[in-house]
Amino acid sequence: MSKPFKFKEFTIQQDKTAMKVGTDGVLLGAWCSVADYPDTILDIGAGTGVIALMIAQRSDAMTIDAVEVDENAYEQTVANFEESDWGDRLYCYNATFTEFAEEIAEEEESYDLIVSNPPFYTDDFETEDTARNKARFTSSLSFEELIIGVAKILSKNGKFCVVIPFKEEENFINLARENQLFLNRICRVKGNETSEVKRCLLEFSFNETELQEENLIIEIARHQYTEDYINLTKDFYLKM
Repeated sequence: MSKPFKFKEFTIQQDKTAMKVGTDGVLLGAWCSVADYPDTILDIGAGTGVIALMIAQRSDAMTIDAVEVDENAYEQTVANFEESDWGDRLYCYNATFTEFAEEIAEEEESYDLIVSNPPFYTDDFETEDTARNKARFTSSLSFEELIIGVAKILSKNGKFCVVIPFKEEENFINLARENQLFLNRICRVKGNETSEVKRCLLEFSFNETELQEENLIIEIARHQYTEDYINLTKDFYLKM
C-alpha cells in the first residue's frame, strides 16, 4: 500500500496507480507560469492529478482539465480532484491524448496553459511492474504525438510547459520548433552541486521571445534543500 502524500492544501492518494508523486511533477507544478492568468488549463497524463491540483492552488482558472489514459490512474485522479477544495474546477478525461486533442480541436476549443510530465522510459526505470513500465514507456505517447497534439489545442498566446530528461532536451526543442512552438524559458535541474543535470523544465509558445535560462539545484546535502528549491516548493511541501 502506498501511503497518501500530504501537501499543505491537499492530499494525494496514490495506492491505485503505478505513477507515484515524484519530484518531477512537483517541480513542474510549481515552476510553470500562471502569471498571464490562464483561464483554461490542461494537464496531459495526470497520473495522480498532482500537477493539476498544484495549479488549482496557484491560479483562479475556472477550467482545469486533465487527460489520463490508464484506467487506475484516471480513477485515482478523479478521487483526488473530488477530495480537494477545488473539485468544481477540476475535471479528468479517460482517453488517449491524441484522441482528446483531435476532439478539442474539432470543437475549436483551446487551452491557455498546457502542462505535461510525459511518460518517458530509461533503463533506470525498467522494473518488474508492467503497469509502471507502460506508464514510463515513451511509445505510449511519443514526444512527437505530444507536441503535435499540443500545437493543435494551445491558444494563440498560450504556454506549454513540460519536464523531460536532460538528454532529450535538444531533440524535444527541435520537434517543438518544427510545430511552430518556440522555447521561451528553460530550467535545468541538478540533484546537487556536483551531480549532472538530470531534468529540464521547458516552456514553449507560438511566439519567439528572448530565451530565459535558469538552473536549479535541489539539495546542498541529503535532505538539506537549497534556498531556490525551498522558495519554489514551500507553498506545497509540508516540511518546507
